[in-house]
Amino acid sequence: MLKRWSGENRARQAGIALALVSVGLVAGLLLAANLDWITLGNSSPQQTVSPQVTQPLAQTGQGFTEIAKAVKPAVVNISTTKIVKAPQLSPHLRDPFFGEEFFRQFRTPRQRPERSLGSGVVVSADGYILTNNHVIERADEIKITLPDKREFRGAVVGTDSKTDLAVLKIDAGDLPTIPWGDSDKLQVGEFALAVGSPFGLTQTVTMGIISAVGRANVGIADYEDFIQTDAAINPGNSGGPLINVRGELIGINTAIFSRSGGYMGIGFAVPSNMVRSVMESLIKHKKVVRGWLGVSIQEVSSELAKEFGVKDLKGALVGEVTKGSPAEKAGIKRGDVITQYNGKRVEDTGHLRNMVAQTSVGSRVAVTVFREKKERVLDVTVGELPKDLEKMGREEGEEPSEAPANVLEGILEGIQVENLTREAAREFGLPARERGVVVTGVRPGSAAEAAGLRPGDLIQEVNRQPVASVREFRVIAAKIPKEERALLYVNRGGRKFFVPIKP
Repeated sequence: MLKRWSGENRARQAGIALALVSVGLVAGLLLAANLDWITLGNSSPQQTVSPQVTQPLAQTGQGFTEIAKAVKPAVVNISTTKIVKAPQLSPHLRDPFFGEEFFRQFRTPRQRPERSLGSGVVVSADGYILTNNHVIERADEIKITLPDKREFRGAVVGTDSKTDLAVLKIDAGDLPTIPWGDSDKLQVGEFALAVGSPFGLTQTVTMGIISAVGRANVGIADYEDFIQTDAAINPGNSGGPLINVRGELIGINTAIFSRSGGYMGIGFAVPSNMVRSVMESLIKHKKVVRGWLGVSIQEVSSELAKEFGVKDLKGALVGEVTKGSPAEKAGIKRGDVITQYNGKRVEDTGHLRNMVAQTSVGSRVAVTVFREKKERVLDVTVGELPKDLEKMGREEGEEPSEAPANVLEGILEGIQVENLTREAAREFGLPARERGVVVTGVRPGSAAEAAGLRPGDLIQEVNRQPVASVREFRVIAAKIPKEERALLYVNRGGRKFFVPIKP
């Protein structure tokens, strides 16, 4: 009975399994047919489905293509050659006994060529080309290759190391150019294209955005107002154009931030408005003529803002006014905070310096200063930047004599000073005719050290009161409680500025 039940049970189970397999097979075929996994009754190959690209995206891509086509004919490759002298040891002066080091003094100079590559952009149909100064600096020969493979010898019209720009000229006509853009209108986040010859690969186009504007204190040039971009810039891109979405020139690619020597997402370009000003001056005067106010300036720190009653940290604090300068004639005084220049707000010292430098000599501009908690508008006639500012207003004078002094109490505790003698003036690079006391020591851990005061500084004022001797310094310093701030006016090697010392 057990065997019969088992046999019947097995037969029943086999029937059920067969039925389930049949149902599953039919369902699978129907599902596969609906999903186009297989095609019943049709042996044609599988069809590829094209992606559905939105119209705005397609138009954007086409737009970048059109920009690249328009600007590439105006971007050139620049190769330079300079002859350098390298000492070489004569084969007759090699001896295994003495060694090569013994004969190094007998080396004879040998000339060898040194080559480098860069980029440039045509800015006029008659052959003017912009690039970086470091691309062609000290070059004996400059070869410029156009996109149509024509080669020309480039002539240097002028260079400016302070902005790292150079203007070249080739003997050609009817050249394609790139229209100028207004770099002052750039906004962070805008698209940007960089064109050039990275690693010698000509006509390379990369895309990114404007990462920042107004970058200063980068340490690349004396006058800095860089556009920062993440468009890929590599060695060889120097001197090439940075382009906006309208196909306009907005900058000259100059440098990259890199720990490896290659692209790391941070590139810098000189803004087109600065480029154009420098270029026009080089073409017209063979040099760069810069505007000049005649003031030394410093940043407005939070402590200085409290001392001078400034509401925010914008602007530039006037540390010194040069005698006979445009600033002195207009009534600008030491301690003024310049907040606006020619109708534009002054962000910091670098911003003011660049605006003044780009102002035409002889122009009358309105300068807004914050003085004694009030704003005043002064008219300044901009002068020309002198070649040697350091010699202006420097004369030899008398030498007072008093013993050095240590301030043992108050906020100025820890500063050791002595009168300005001729010896001290020579040692610290100070004019003897100046008045003040020389810092000869600063105690470690003191408030003065924290403020940045250091030996060699000439203290000329304490809390806006003139100091001409150690005795005067003692008297004024003794009146300042230890819990109150002090404001020093310091001359450091000819550069004058304010130093706030806080408790």
